[in-house]
Amino acid sequence: MALTTNNLSAIFDSFNNKKVLIIGDVMLDAYIWGKVERISPEAPVPVVTVVKREERLGGAANVGMNIRALGAQPVMCSVIGADDKGNTLRTLMLNSGLDDAGIIESPHRFTTTKFRVLGNNTQMLRVDEETSSPLEQEIFHELCGRIDRILKTENIEVIIFQDYDKGVITPELIDFVTEMAHEMHIPVTVDPKKRNFLFYRNTTLIKPNLLEMKEGLELDELSSDKKSLKKAARQLLELLNVSMIMNTLSENGVFILWNENGTFKEELLPAHRRNIADVSGAGDTVISVASLCLASGLEAKEIARLSNLAGGLVCEEAGVVPVNKEKLLAEARRILKS
Repeated sequence: MALTTNNLSAIFDSFNNKKVLIIGDVMLDAYIWGKVERISPEAPVPVVTVVKREERLGGAANVGMNIRALGAQPVMCSVIGADDKGNTLRTLMLNSGLDDAGIIESPHRFTTTKFRVLGNNTQMLRVDEETSSPLEQEIFHELCGRIDRILKTENIEVIIFQDYDKGVITPELIDFVTEMAHEMHIPVTVDPKKRNFLFYRNTTLIKPNLLEMKEGLELDELSSDKKSLKKAARQLLELLNVSMIMNTLSENGVFILWNENGTFKEELLPAHRRNIADVSGAGDTVISVASLCLASGLEAKEIARLSNLAGGLVCEEAGVVPVNKEKLLAEARRILKS
C-alpha cells in the first residue's frame, strides 16, 4: 500500500489497538535538568545548577511508549533487577498505561539506568548503571514461558526485538521467538546491536544505524552513499534471509533495501530539516513506526518515509520522548502535499 493524502488518515487509524509484542532491554532514564552559568574552579567543566529531576521510561520501554502514543497496544517482555530502580520502572510503566505482566525480576541483575545531566537543554554527561551479561538459565526459561503464553493468548500482529546489548536478548531467545512467529505468520522487526547482530535470521525488517551496520558486518569502511549502502545491505539481507534492511543515517536520512519478488530494490530518502535538540530515543521511534506500518501493510518505501519523518520529529525535543501522533500525521500531510 502506498501513502497518499486520501488514505493517510485511514493508515494512522489502522494503528489503533494493534497489539505489539516488544522484547528487549527496558531501562530507566533519569534526568537532572539545570542551568549553566559558570565554569567550575576545580576543573575546566561547566557547573550545572539543578532545577529539577525526572525519571522516564527508556530503552525497550520507550518503544512501548511510542507504540502506545501511536494508538496501538504494547505488550512488554523483559527482565529487570529486584531493586528500587526496578520498582520505579514498574510504577512508571503502570502510570503510563504499559502492562507489566511480561516483566520479570531477577535477583542477579541491576535495573539498567541511564543518568543524564542536561544544562541549558543540552546533554552534558551520561552515567550508566547496568548488567550486560546474558540471562541466567532459570530466568531465560521463565521469559520464554511468558512469551509463549502471550503469543498463544493475545492477538499479536507484530513482534519487535529492541536490543541494547544488556543481556535480555540472546541467540537462543531469538531462535525461540522467530520460530514461533514463523509458525503463527507474525512479522518480526529488529533494532539490533553488535553482539547479536548476525543471529537475527528469518526476521522481516532489521533497522541498524550506520555504525551498527559497519560493526555488525565487520566492514573496514561504510559510507552513507547509495552504492556503499546497497552493497552492505544486500550482504546482510542474504546472510540473514530477511525481507528488508533499513539503515538510519542520522542527518543523511534513511536507506531501505528490500526483496520484491526476487528483485532487490532500494531507496535513499533524505532527512527533513529540523532544529535538533537531542537525538536520544530517535531509533526507538523509528522502529515503532516502521513496525506498525509493516503490520498495516505499507510498502517498504512508505515504511521508510514515515519512519524517517517520525525519527526527525522526536529529535526536536530534549530527552527521550515518544512521537506525537497528531504532529506526525500533520507533517505527513504537509509533505505529501508539497
